[in-house]
Amino acid sequence: MPDSKSTVAYDKVGTVKSAGGKPKDELYKQTVARLEQIQTQFTGTPRSGRLRGKVCVITGVGSLKGIGRAAAIKYAHEGAQHLYLLDFDGENLPDLKSTIQKAYPDVKVTTIQADAADEEAISGICKQALQEEGRLDVFFANAGVATQQHISEIGSDEFMRTLRINVLSCFLAVKYASDAMTKTNVSRGKEIGGGSIILTASVAGLQSGAGTLDYSASKAAVVNMAKTAPYQLQKTGVRVNAICPGLIETGMTTFTFEYAKSRGTQAKIGQLNPLGRYGIAEEIANVALFLASDEASYVNGAFYAVDGGLSASLPVVPGRWA
Repeated sequence: MPDSKSTVAYDKVGTVKSAGGKPKDELYKQTVARLEQIQTQFTGTPRSGRLRGKVCVITGVGSLKGIGRAAAIKYAHEGAQHLYLLDFDGENLPDLKSTIQKAYPDVKVTTIQADAADEEAISGICKQALQEEGRLDVFFANAGVATQQHISEIGSDEFMRTLRINVLSCFLAVKYASDAMTKTNVSRGKEIGGGSIILTASVAGLQSGAGTLDYSASKAAVVNMAKTAPYQLQKTGVRVNAICPGLIETGMTTFTFEYAKSRGTQAKIGQLNPLGRYGIAEEIANVALFLASDEASYVNGAFYAVDGGLSASLPVVPGRWA
């Protein structure tokens, strides 16, 4: 058991403090303020045109708090020419389209209700981009599902369903997007083939302890895919990279946040990483923007842990270094 003196302190009135000496409620207030600041800056900065002229596909855009939705808005903010946005659940697609078109009337938006793990749907959306725009530059394969069952409760059908949604969807994105991206079209400004494929993995795919067995196995496969695919696509100009989010407040993690709130422990969410807080979808979208842009032109076969530092260390006792 950890030495309590090294992890918890009290002020004169008995308020629990973190290892850094600040009351937990104060740290939580700082977290909320910081996240509000990030959200304000997300589209509050001037448009720089980092994706000007690029045709992009994003899957998994349906959640109102999701990474896919945040990425779609960020891509539009940075001048994407045409966004093809796909989700299995079509309920929030009209809202996303109207939100983008209202704020960025210069950006074309096409929404598609389809399964990201359906081969016909993914090959079709890539063909549609080529037919309508003559090019495909970015494919952000973000669709995925989280699970909560213990290994004893996971049946073979559930296990394969997780792999289908999380892994097959990424494979199809790599297979069909890479083929479309190699097509040149001088009349549409694409004289050289190439593009960026971005896969959403997870820190659960890097280390144990961040997810269930089936989920973690699926995300480990996605990380490996990001490292293996570039060697299958040598000299094509197509880059493949993965993002490994930590604990992010999205529709997928609603259970975790609601459970903490019901127990009054929301101030503890994310406390295991060095930043001492959870993240939001906008913070992942910013990394997805970088990987989609030409600023990442020499980034290939990499995976980015966006987790507040959680995966940077072996388990430690807060406040102790040895």
